[in-house]
Amino acid sequence: MLTRIARLATSRPRTVLAAALAFALLCGIFGATAAGHLKSGGFTSDDAESSRVTRLLADNFDGAAPNFVLLIESETGVDDPVTRAAGLALVDTLRARPDVRGARSYWTAPPPLASALRGADGKSALVVAFLVGDETEIQRTAGELADRLTGTGDGITVRQGGVAAIYHDVNAQTTRDLAVAEAVAIPLSMIVLVLVFGSLVAASLPLAIGLFAIAVTLAILRLFTLFTDVSIYALNLTTAMGLALAIDYSLFIVSRYREELGNGREPVAATIRAVQTAGRTVLFSALTVALSMAVLSVFNLYFLKSFAYTGVAVVVAAAAASILVLPAALVLLGHRVNAADLRVPLRRLFGRDPRPGPIAPEQSGWYRLVQVVMRHAVPVAVVIVAILLALGSPFLSVKFGYPDDRVLPANAPAHQVGDILREEFPQADPGAVTTIVLDENRGDIAVLGGYAARLSSIDDVPAVLSAAGIYVDGQRVAAAPPGLSNDSGTYLSVSTRLDPYSPAGQDQLREIRAVAAPAPALYGGAAAVNADSLDALGARMPLALALIALTTFVVLFLFTGSVVLPVKALLLNTLSLAAAFGAMVWIFQDGHLSGVLGFTPVGHMVPTMPILMFCLAFGLSMDYEVFLLSRIREEWLATHDNTRAVAIGVARTGRIFTAAAVLMAIVMGAMITSKVSFMQLMGLGLTLTVLADATIIRGLLAPALMRLLGPLNWWAPKPLARLHTRIGLSEEVEPDREPVAAARR
Repeated sequence: MLTRIARLATSRPRTVLAAALAFALLCGIFGATAAGHLKSGGFTSDDAESSRVTRLLADNFDGAAPNFVLLIESETGVDDPVTRAAGLALVDTLRARPDVRGARSYWTAPPPLASALRGADGKSALVVAFLVGDETEIQRTAGELADRLTGTGDGITVRQGGVAAIYHDVNAQTTRDLAVAEAVAIPLSMIVLVLVFGSLVAASLPLAIGLFAIAVTLAILRLFTLFTDVSIYALNLTTAMGLALAIDYSLFIVSRYREELGNGREPVAATIRAVQTAGRTVLFSALTVALSMAVLSVFNLYFLKSFAYTGVAVVVAAAAASILVLPAALVLLGHRVNAADLRVPLRRLFGRDPRPGPIAPEQSGWYRLVQVVMRHAVPVAVVIVAILLALGSPFLSVKFGYPDDRVLPANAPAHQVGDILREEFPQADPGAVTTIVLDENRGDIAVLGGYAARLSSIDDVPAVLSAAGIYVDGQRVAAAPPGLSNDSGTYLSVSTRLDPYSPAGQDQLREIRAVAAPAPALYGGAAAVNADSLDALGARMPLALALIALTTFVVLFLFTGSVVLPVKALLLNTLSLAAAFGAMVWIFQDGHLSGVLGFTPVGHMVPTMPILMFCLAFGLSMDYEVFLLSRIREEWLATHDNTRAVAIGVARTGRIFTAAAVLMAIVMGAMITSKVSFMQLMGLGLTLTVLADATIIRGLLAPALMRLLGPLNWWAPKPLARLHTRIGLSEEVEPDREPVAAARR
């Protein structure tokens, strides 16, 4: 297959490049509006109990759980006539819109509720409402309302908050972050490529393929929005993946092409040989990354499913461009791929040979390093494993929680309003309420009152609102607010003094659930959303881990014919990921470096991020494992000397896979510039994983373990060995005379 692809690209290079350019332009036009069709949620399932509660409140109780908040602040006080008039005008504006329900405020709510909507200092008050629609629609509505209603005038300041405003601010911030990340990653990648290749021409090729991949990625994202929900966070990560993988794969192929030119092959022959060898590595690497990303589809959350769909498509696009479009460019460039070598004038300047000959693998620094490592294999392996386990130990204390406004920068309006709600409006904060819907209740008010009284007796529950009245510490203290009951049923609002995402908040939710309800009960609110999210992830986690392990094992077995090397790769990947996860807990959960990175520590991590990091980093780590093993296997098949095969394989690939890792780290690390905290976590975590994997793991620990295992590295039971002989995927290598003859023709 690879030979046929190479022959197609080399026989009609101009046609291939023209088609690729036209395709990229179409993708760019189609994908230009992708960001506007992406959604900010997806952390809970639509089938979850908390999601059903949200729908019931919206449909049957006039949007009783508000998702949009306006904070009004006035130095003259909220009871000043001017402030009151401004507040009432905001309410009237909201009530006049067909996409807004249940608008109420401090100035319009009945006395029991009005006090909860008034700040303790008397200078701030709230207007709350429920915006109708899905996550895309409510964030657009929130943006329109914010543009129209917020700002400062006549001594009154109005700011927006609530879930809808958070979605809007996250969408806007993520789009800005993407532009910043690309502005950082692309120039830095070009600099590193120039340092690796020397030649400006050779350095430009991987970057051009990377830009092609970005255009295709945006079109893929837009295409998927036509059929399913796609998370806004996929915008940053999949474009980063497209750029990083395209550069990595192109780097492998261009490096092998230049090596073949140096061995005396003509451009067409060198291109075909590069596709047959490095192209095979690219295909296996792409397969491992794609399968790792595909595993995310087992989770019933569209946040993760988005990365499964788009991640697989992006990997395919990057690999296809590298083995079809890039070879066409190489054939047209020929020996000019080495043109504009910036190292020549620099070497002349320092009195060195301007065009030094190639260095034999045995004379390289990588060869000498690996020889030292293999001579001391046991202590090297023991020390590195101990260090990685120590770095990973903070992950043992990990805590998980649903993301809220605090994932945004501190100057975002939704974050600022969220902080004020938590501090000054605890009973009006939508995140500090557990809502219980008794969907079939038509019952006795006295029974309902007893239920509310028992709920209000739970520790750290300041009040319970019910159709039987308002209860505090087991006693009825006020009459029932209107709207808590109708023909469809009734609901109760249980306030809390605890962070709903904390372990204490989850314990309190369990206490609330343990109180016997007078009718079948459904539980909603922030604590319930968090619990549902964790339950949904935990239920599918064993399946996801099993699939990743199985697919990785099968792919590496087909690649190497060994059952030992896949097991070794799984263990090494797990070690490097454990170290990265430990660092992420120490930084983002515990709050170290929060001042440097500019995020708000909340004492927990978003639960979907370790899963996403695991799948993506696992696939990316296999990228370098496959590249390294491909050259080690070549030498093993030629000599059957395990120690030499390892040393030569690392010597031939060390410079390339470390350069690839630096480029990958630049692209992924650009996400650290994001102002959304868990995207920072993703960028930093992937950067550390990739760098550690390409240096400590592939350069030190893997050679040490392969030296200890010796020929056992290549062992497989005889039935599996025969199976690999029949179905194993090996290189399609033609005799030299055929490509050379083709070149002459």
